[in-house]
Amino acid sequence: MKQNIIITLLLLVNSLLAQEKKESYSFSLQQAIDHAIQHNYSAINANRDIEAAKQKKWETTASGLPQINAGVDYQNNFELQKSVVPAEFFGGNPGEFATVAFGTKHNMTARSTLSQLIFDGSYIVALQASKTYLKYYENAKVKTNSEIRELVINAYGNVLLAQESISILEKNKATLTKTLFDTEQTYKNGLIEEENVEQLQITLATINSNLNNTKRLLDVANKMLKFTLGIDINAELTLTDKLDSLSGSNLDLAFSQSEFAVTNNIDYLMASNFQEQKTLELKLERSKALPSLAANLNFGYNAFNDQFKFFQKDQRWLNYSNLGISLNVPIFSSFGRSARTQQAKIALEQAKTQLTATEQQLKLQYEKAKSEFEFSIEEYATSKSNLNLAERIEKKQQIKFAEGLSSSFDFSEAQRQLYTAQQTYLQSMVNIINKKATLEKIINKN
Repeated sequence: MKQNIIITLLLLVNSLLAQEKKESYSFSLQQAIDHAIQHNYSAINANRDIEAAKQKKWETTASGLPQINAGVDYQNNFELQKSVVPAEFFGGNPGEFATVAFGTKHNMTARSTLSQLIFDGSYIVALQASKTYLKYYENAKVKTNSEIRELVINAYGNVLLAQESISILEKNKATLTKTLFDTEQTYKNGLIEEENVEQLQITLATINSNLNNTKRLLDVANKMLKFTLGIDINAELTLTDKLDSLSGSNLDLAFSQSEFAVTNNIDYLMASNFQEQKTLELKLERSKALPSLAANLNFGYNAFNDQFKFFQKDQRWLNYSNLGISLNVPIFSSFGRSARTQQAKIALEQAKTQLTATEQQLKLQYEKAKSEFEFSIEEYATSKSNLNLAERIEKKQQIKFAEGLSSSFDFSEAQRQLYTAQQTYLQSMVNIINKKATLEKIINKN
């Protein structure tokens, strides 16, 4: 019995541990982009918008297809309507009237109607508009994917930047800690002034502060990336790409030299889609001046009784049926229809102007993004060269300082220059990745 209890407890503990185990992910940049396009919260809702638009399209289509409706009507005449008739109809005196109640206390009707739209200009335009409506959300999905791609690249780069910064800061801290220890020993021997030690202590304190802050930033950047990917922010995430390899793969100036086709940009396509919608709205207002024709077929049964016994076998049901044609011809609307048509014309002209403005704006954005991408490559080359120089200067100053040929101020200045060059170099690599992502977004490259 005790053995069974122990086994049960072990199984329960294993089950709880399995539930508490965090999900883990490992992504390259491209894998992260692919995952986000499927699981990002905005991407999920964009897919739902497309499905809703498809259902809306079918709703519009179905409104012009045969419609069948059925129903049952029941009426309880607890007080029958009365009328008067000449009394002589019932053997009374001429000139006198008798009160007569017409009808039965209980009436019931079972009916069904088949209706069909034969012609309506508004319906034809609505079918065209439903296709445009669906196309709008398909374009919106493409735009969402493009934005998600850029967000993932930026967030992925921020995580790598924080990781590399921490690695460099820890190396700097280790080097400076050793230098500070050696300097303290030299000071204790009375060979240098206390100011040299204090200057190094200030620099070390700054590095510690920056290191702690960067670790916090790494945690935030990780959670931001997880949110963008559409995964739990407490899940474990490993990035397989490195910052230097990603930046190196994006050093392609020829990419920015290709001709920009503005008509491929998703914002242009959506502005064009908006113009098409306004064109159809104008067409819709004009179609309202056309006649509409519809038909309906009705079939049903009526039953009448002074007692409620409609479901008994001896109840008599009287059938009826009819075919109806309805023609509606708009003639005069006190110029209301004309006013709506003019409004639709104005809206169409506004959409055309907006399309032109979008085209010009996109061309400006392309030139700006192209310039910034090219500058990021130049900045990367400059910062890499500056880092090499800063490392050599710092190394020389360190040797001079150790030999007593340089002051602590000069050595600290060289260190600060090196630390700045390191961060500038890391940021330049991230800038290349981000600026190229922005340029790719504008040219609609997936």
